[in-house]
Amino acid sequence: MTRSAVHQQARGGVRGQLRAAIRWRQDRVDRWASADLTGWWRDAELLRDLGPALAGLYDEQPTVVVGPVSRGAMVGALTAAALEVGFVEARKEIAQATDSDQWVYRTTGPDYRDRNLVFGFRRGLLRSGDQVLMVDDWAASGATARTIRSLVEDCGARFLGAACIVDGLTDPRLRHDLPLRALLDVRTL
Repeated sequence: MTRSAVHQQARGGVRGQLRAAIRWRQDRVDRWASADLTGWWRDAELLRDLGPALAGLYDEQPTVVVGPVSRGAMVGALTAAALEVGFVEARKEIAQATDSDQWVYRTTGPDYRDRNLVFGFRRGLLRSGDQVLMVDDWAASGATARTIRSLVEDCGARFLGAACIVDGLTDPRLRHDLPLRALLDVRTL
């Protein structure tokens, strides 16, 4: 079976597993429910298939995957392993003073909690000419993906796009502009 066929097969089964394992939590006084994703990480079969499913969202072959901490780093590493490429963790609120290596870092626009976060990584982890796929668990505002794209471009690498488990983008133009592809749309959960 070809790599593309394996990825396509994984995507089909993973979508149902993801829907079955998510829980929505809400107290009586809460206005909004929040997604509890912990069931996703408990299922060994789902973890095995998640990387190939995310990897199969793009036809282009990346040379490296970037994932923002915390859950983006976990699903990004699974995806990088499925693609047989390296992985770079984009860290939040980096403490560059503790490291003499050169870092690239940027501040996000407002995220889903209206926060501005600093993301970065060691400059030497991405090379000019790298083909980079960003992977995350959930896209809401697109702020993290836009920031990672800028970091990738700062290094002279090419940003292929963002692969996410859930597309909850509030601005639909970002699906094309980033581009962003996901296994699930938030409206189907």
